[in-house]
Amino acid sequence: MSEVQTAVAPVKNTRTLIGRVVSDKRAKTVTVLVERRAAHELYGKIVARSRKYHAHDEKGEYKMGDLVEIAEGRPISKTKSWVVTRLVEKARLV
Repeated sequence: MSEVQTAVAPVKNTRTLIGRVVSDKRAKTVTVLVERRAAHELYGKIVARSRKYHAHDEKGEYKMGDLVEIAEGRPISKTKSWVVTRLVEKARLV
């Protein structure tokens, strides 16, 4: 009857999105444009839908054009409740 119980932290099911940084002008904040494709309700045509999210960038390391992954977290400010988790692709030089 002496079983060893290991304390395992519960896995959080947080929402994650991948999008392009469109603005890095604010301190510790980047604006991320997330695009998705959805079928039109009536006509069925595939339409591109987009939404902008303000995400927390503590070190200011993400620049305009970078493809990043953001995860939902606690509210940090009035408009910011997402955090940049990782860099997917660096912006290409034109």
